[in-house]
Amino acid sequence: MVDMGAFRDAIDRWAAGGPGEPARDLAVRLALRTAVLLEGPSDLAAVEALAARRGRDLGAEGVAVVSMGGAMSVGRYADLLGPDGLGLRLTGLCDEREQRYYDRALRRAGELSGGFLVCAADLEDELIRALGTARVEEIIGAEGDQRAWQTFLHQPAQHGRPRQQQLRRFLGTKKGRKIRYGLLLVESLGSARVPTPLEELFARL
Repeated sequence: MVDMGAFRDAIDRWAAGGPGEPARDLAVRLALRTAVLLEGPSDLAAVEALAARRGRDLGAEGVAVVSMGGAMSVGRYADLLGPDGLGLRLTGLCDEREQRYYDRALRRAGELSGGFLVCAADLEDELIRALGTARVEEIIGAEGDQRAWQTFLHQPAQHGRPRQQQLRRFLGTKKGRKIRYGLLLVESLGSARVPTPLEELFARL
C-alpha cells in the first residue's frame, strides 16, 4: 500500500538532485491534485493535527502536505510540484518576512490558482495568540517543561520581552520542541478560534 510518507521521501530525494520518476509514479498512484508547501516539520505537525481533529484524511483527498526543510527551498519544491513538474495546485503557509520569496517561486513556477497564506511571524506565533499566553504556559507545565521554561525566562536576553515573544522563542530553543508543541497547541485549541491563515488554508483544500 502506498502511503504519503513514501511520496514525501521521493520528493525530498528529487529536490536533492535524485531521480524524479519515483515521485511521479507515486503522485499518480495517490491521485494527488494539490500540494501544501510548509517550511518545516513543526508546521507539518500542526496541519496534520488539525486535519485529524476535523476528521479529514488529506491524503485520501489527493492533498500532499510537504515539509520543505526551510523557506529558501520553496523555489525548488514549487518547480517540482507545480505546473511544470507534477502539475499539482500549490498552496501552503509562509511567514510574513519571507512572503516575497514564496510569491516569486509561484510566479516562476507558473502557478496562478493557488497562493500562500501568510502568518504574521510564524505559525507558532499565530497559535500562541489564538490560545493566549496563560494557556500556553499551562501546556508547558503539563508537558513537564516548567523548569526549562523558568530557566529560559531568567536569561538576560529575555528580560523585558513581551510574553508572546518569549514563548515563541522558547519553543525553538530545543530540537524537536517546535514539532511537539505545534501538535499540542493545535490539539489544545478547543473552542478557541483557529488562526486565520490555518483556517483559510483548510478552506482551500
